[in-house]
Amino acid sequence: MCCPGCQAVAQVIADGGLENYYKHRTSEAPSPDSISASEQLQAEFELYNHASVQKHFVAELEDGTRQATLVIEGITCAACVWLLEHHISSLEGVIVASVNLTNHRARVQWDEQKIHLSDIFVAMHSIGYQGHPYHPDKEEQLLEQETKLAMRRLGIAGVFTMQIMMLAVALYTGAGTSLETDNENFIRWASLALATPVVFYASRPFFQAALRDLRTRHLTMDLPVSIAIGGAYVASIWATVTASGEVYYDSVSMFTFFLLIGRFLEMKARHRTGKAGNALLNLLPASAILYTDEGEKIVAANDLQQGNRILVKPGHTIPADGVIIKGSSSIDESALTGEYLPLTKREGDRVVGGTINVENPIDLEVTQVGASSQLSSIVRLLERAHEEKPKVARLADAVSGYFVTAVLIVATSVGLAWWQINPDHAFWVTLSVLVVTCPCALSLATPTALTAATGTLRQHGLLITRGHVLESLARATHIVFDKTGTLTEGNLSLQSTSPLAELTARECLEIAASLEAHSEHPIAKAFHHISQLTQVSAAEQLKNHVGQGLEGYIDGKRYFIGKPHFASQFCDTQLEFADAPDSQGQWLLLASEAEPLAWFGLNDPARKQAASMVQQLQKMGLEVQMLTGDSSAAVEHIARQLKINTVVSGVSPEQKLQHIQQLQDNGAQLVMVGDGINDIPVLAGAETSIAMGSATDLAKTNADAVLISSELMRLPQALRLAKRTRANIRQNLGWAILYNLIALPLAAAGMIAPWMAAIGMSASSLVVVGNALRLTKLDRSDRLE
Repeated sequence: MCCPGCQAVAQVIADGGLENYYKHRTSEAPSPDSISASEQLQAEFELYNHASVQKHFVAELEDGTRQATLVIEGITCAACVWLLEHHISSLEGVIVASVNLTNHRARVQWDEQKIHLSDIFVAMHSIGYQGHPYHPDKEEQLLEQETKLAMRRLGIAGVFTMQIMMLAVALYTGAGTSLETDNENFIRWASLALATPVVFYASRPFFQAALRDLRTRHLTMDLPVSIAIGGAYVASIWATVTASGEVYYDSVSMFTFFLLIGRFLEMKARHRTGKAGNALLNLLPASAILYTDEGEKIVAANDLQQGNRILVKPGHTIPADGVIIKGSSSIDESALTGEYLPLTKREGDRVVGGTINVENPIDLEVTQVGASSQLSSIVRLLERAHEEKPKVARLADAVSGYFVTAVLIVATSVGLAWWQINPDHAFWVTLSVLVVTCPCALSLATPTALTAATGTLRQHGLLITRGHVLESLARATHIVFDKTGTLTEGNLSLQSTSPLAELTARECLEIAASLEAHSEHPIAKAFHHISQLTQVSAAEQLKNHVGQGLEGYIDGKRYFIGKPHFASQFCDTQLEFADAPDSQGQWLLLASEAEPLAWFGLNDPARKQAASMVQQLQKMGLEVQMLTGDSSAAVEHIARQLKINTVVSGVSPEQKLQHIQQLQDNGAQLVMVGDGINDIPVLAGAETSIAMGSATDLAKTNADAVLISSELMRLPQALRLAKRTRANIRQNLGWAILYNLIALPLAAAGMIAPWMAAIGMSASSLVVVGNALRLTKLDRSDRLE
């Protein structure tokens, strides 16, 4: 398509079933000349208001507002981000407008009753930026176009710079001696011809951005860069025409070339980090197998609707979120959770679009598609984390905004001073000051580090959804865990079987499995795996005694299972003791009408990595606490097993929140980890909160980060990476400030030529970006085997 508007029109026509219209056309439709260009643009943008167009990239939130992620063309520095955020936020009806400098994406939330999406696109266009709906395929196209254009500009600047430098060597070595005047003038005119494409084509983005800055009355670094390039070029033309003075064609072209190299490498780093989010949505396949009245039909995955029934064959990627309604299989969720082992899924289990069906064919009922899917939700949470800036990032943005004004004032002052000292050198010294003091490194210092670290953690199973998390984790002093479902598996499992009569343990288990086969009680689920492994007789005349246990008949015999007092009261032979054995966990008694048959020991075991995780956190100097509503003996058992010294048990959600607030009031930098609905108040009240991937949706919404995988060792990893990120940001800011403190006096003293200033400015930005990209790799000690 030639533009997003035409693409949207085509989509609306196709969705409306009108694509056959074009088969009957005999000529092109006339274009009304009366419509102005602005009205045409408005009409194109209004197509984005159609529900059929919005369903793929707009999500409706619980409060009735809408949210979309957009890709913005034309962003060059942190000042552009500031301008876009303030301009869009000022529109009536816009609730949130945040722009990510690293990947050039914007997250916009608005009230549809007050403003339409088309109005937001028009507002962006009015200040010189072009917005598009975010979709991986669309963004990949834009990134490819941006890369090709940047390489073309860079190639022209590089080729012509080499030619100009060869001519400049003759000017430098022969000026005032052996070089004849005619030859000197010829070289100057030839240099002018070679420098013109560099200035008017390769440097065009700088001049466009500078004009936009002047129109919006908000300065960015493109303005002094444009002044430097344009001023040197005009001065050189004057010197060429009048055959007097010095020419700066070599400095102009070399400055442009090195500046473009720096921005090109920054762009490639930005593309690399931006592809992390794209890779998530690109997990979804292009097609799906849909069950219809005529049988199986291959359709586009984007055409699936909620309630559709689809077939997913072994080895195929699941095209949408859904529930298994037939079959069972292993599902590879490694792309989302980082866990390399597939998970077993059966009828009634939920699966996520983008994961891979490994073993058997399964039938799904689609539950969520498009912007409502879990993958889209993860991407939105990731975008929110990128866009929410910690204090150090906001400070850097504010400083870089004022820095441009300071640069212009300093350059003017230096130029006036040199005009008094040595007028011949005034111009190129001023040029060097304008170039060398570009605050690009200062602007890039924080966002590149934060984006790289956030992407790394997501790839390893920890999804950061708030911008302050890395900063808070780096200075954490306390980490508080809920017990059930966080430190433990959250499911009761059968730990031991102790027969009390002539029956074997296997026979006792089969009787228990028959009684519990049709119950959905958490205790009953501990026996369900037995009925799946062996063929057990079905229990009859089942009767549920609420809070006590079950009774039923198997092969004409009456059996009981449940609490010891309940199960033993019907026996002819009574136990000498009716209580459970002296051990941790929960004990059930199986009995017949004649005698007790067996004890079953149940327990909610600690997660496999819990002990080593707690040990590592304590080695890092953090105080580890357990905060739980459970008051059973299992609490102390888990605490001793994991070597947690501080335990607060038997507390309500309100008391949990009070405990957290008291710790924070006493100066603790606290991280809370939980999973249940009862943890929502404390997750919302903690300075930093992490929800388990198995947590309820409400818990994950109120948390600052989500542990998508269940590997608790990701938490020590995250804390160490957060500290590395903090150190990385400090290194970047320190380098950016030190560079300017050293380079500015040298440039003002006339010791740095303009081309040297261009190299220095580009190198400072590349040092910052390269240092931040080190965070895309975990330390060797943090890589899980």
